[in-house]
Amino acid sequence: MGIGSGIALFVIGAILAFAVNVDLGGYVDLHLIGYILMIAGAVVFLLSLIFMMRRRSTVSESRTAVDPVNGQQVTTRRTTDNGEPLA
Repeated sequence: MGIGSGIALFVIGAILAFAVNVDLGGYVDLHLIGYILMIAGAVVFLLSLIFMMRRRSTVSESRTAVDPVNGQQVTTRRTTDNGEPLA
């Protein structure tokens, strides 16, 4: 489920909570189901935002070489924050 699913759940819940005016004989309360879907949609939306932010990564490179001009050792590091292997 992603951001779109969260928005869809929230919209369907809002329609059930505020726009539908049907009495089903006391067995099912559509307003309560609408509120539950709105809360679930908000939770899914927030969780997908959090996971999307965690998925971002930064890359730094690590290489060791000798500079041919002055003979000094040059070290460059390359790592990722999300644990994926480097290509």
